[in-house]
Amino acid sequence: MATSKARWFALAALAFCTLAVGLDGTVLSVALPTLAHDLDASTGDLQWFTNSYLLVLAATLLPAGMLGDRYGRKKFLLGALAMFGAASVACAYATSTGQLIAARAVLGLASAVIMALIGAVLTVVFDEQTRPKALSIWVTANALGIPLGPLLGGWMLDNFWWGSVFLINLPIVAFGLLAVTAWVPESHGDRRRRLDLPGVLLSATGLVAVTYGIIEAGEKGLGDPRAAGTIVGGVVALVALAVWQRRAAAPLIDLDLFRSRGFTGGALLSTIASFAFFGLLFALPQLFQAVGGQDALGTGLRLLPVIGGLLVGARTADKLVARLGARVVVGAGLILMAGALLAGARTGADTGYGYVAAWITAAGVGLGFTMPPAMNAALGALTPERSGVGNGLIQAMRQVGSAIGVAVLGTVLNSGYRDRIDAAGLPDAARDSAAAGVAIAKSSGDPGMLDTVRQAFTHGLDVALVTTGAVAAAGVLLVLILPRHTRRPAGDPAPIVLAESGV
Repeated sequence: MATSKARWFALAALAFCTLAVGLDGTVLSVALPTLAHDLDASTGDLQWFTNSYLLVLAATLLPAGMLGDRYGRKKFLLGALAMFGAASVACAYATSTGQLIAARAVLGLASAVIMALIGAVLTVVFDEQTRPKALSIWVTANALGIPLGPLLGGWMLDNFWWGSVFLINLPIVAFGLLAVTAWVPESHGDRRRRLDLPGVLLSATGLVAVTYGIIEAGEKGLGDPRAAGTIVGGVVALVALAVWQRRAAAPLIDLDLFRSRGFTGGALLSTIASFAFFGLLFALPQLFQAVGGQDALGTGLRLLPVIGGLLVGARTADKLVARLGARVVVGAGLILMAGALLAGARTGADTGYGYVAAWITAAGVGLGFTMPPAMNAALGALTPERSGVGNGLIQAMRQVGSAIGVAVLGTVLNSGYRDRIDAAGLPDAARDSAAAGVAIAKSSGDPGMLDTVRQAFTHGLDVALVTTGAVAAAGVLLVLILPRHTRRPAGDPAPIVLAESGV
């Protein structure tokens, strides 16, 4: 094993890389209303700004982990950081929705390598005793991107053009390249594992088709043949993937991992948490800007309670798990999340910010109780040989939950919003998004139209929050899968020897 000092320096470098990824996701959430106006983006475009990133991320996490195991994690991390910086520049100077969606997809590819390999390195560098603390620091670094993104992004949106929010990544990427070069040791896993190309193609096809179909359903209705056919095609591809994985000589997904209760329960529960969290981040900035009339910086400040709750919850959970066990803490977190989201469903156009701040804080605490213990349960079940592909699978499931959360909740919100717009007989252009509806209402000088648009959006938001709360509540049943205490199975091999550092 590495010396204690070397391990924590390596963790600092990895945490900085994680910060870049987390910052990128939350910067976009604050910029969505501005993008809707400046790029003339519809609600579907706004969803694809997020989902193009998340789908590529989810589709490539598994091969990224496998390739890092085989050819060297440090090499792939450095290449991914350089790609992340180049894609950030492409996002900043995009002149159309199509260009921005494509650049976001490249960002997703780079992020897939970063996230898959960071978790793999943590698993092999830190043992059972030190890994929970390292994981807590990693989660905290990821969470720091959430308040920093809205605050920095909000200030830049108020003072510069929208593309500047993506340039925030450049100094972080530069430092990350230097830190990884200096402090992160090279490591390998199973170098004999081959790339399962059919598995990669089937997983990518299924994920893209299902999410695209859900977005189309939100635009054209659930009865639209194209939307329904795309969803069915995606499900068929995912079923074919499951069948292929049982027959492939070197499967993309190591199905044996699901024999572990800790891995299965932890991965599923962290996926549910990601579903709720990213769906919430998609809707809240639009609530604060379209309904509350806040600028980008004000929106970032109003997101701080959910982040503060997350950080407090994560720190508290780390102590409670040692006393009560993962099952109790994660179950309590899901119950708290569900209660907070259902309380949020009472939000109306005239609801004060104090009420909103209270329920989003509680939702953040619940997320902090849920995510770190669930991920630690899953990571604790991995052997060093499986750390790359295993962590890739955990991250892929989380990102799938994020993508589906944005797609489903965006669709539910959009449907509820349009139902009220249609019933009020407002212009068709107001159906595209709440930002478009507010702009039309303000230009018309009709205060009644503006009030109708805002009430229509909060109605859609309330329906989406009820849906999210129900998913979180259903997740409580899965808590029974988790072992009471997580530990690495007896007889697991010692951590992999890391090259180039004497580790």
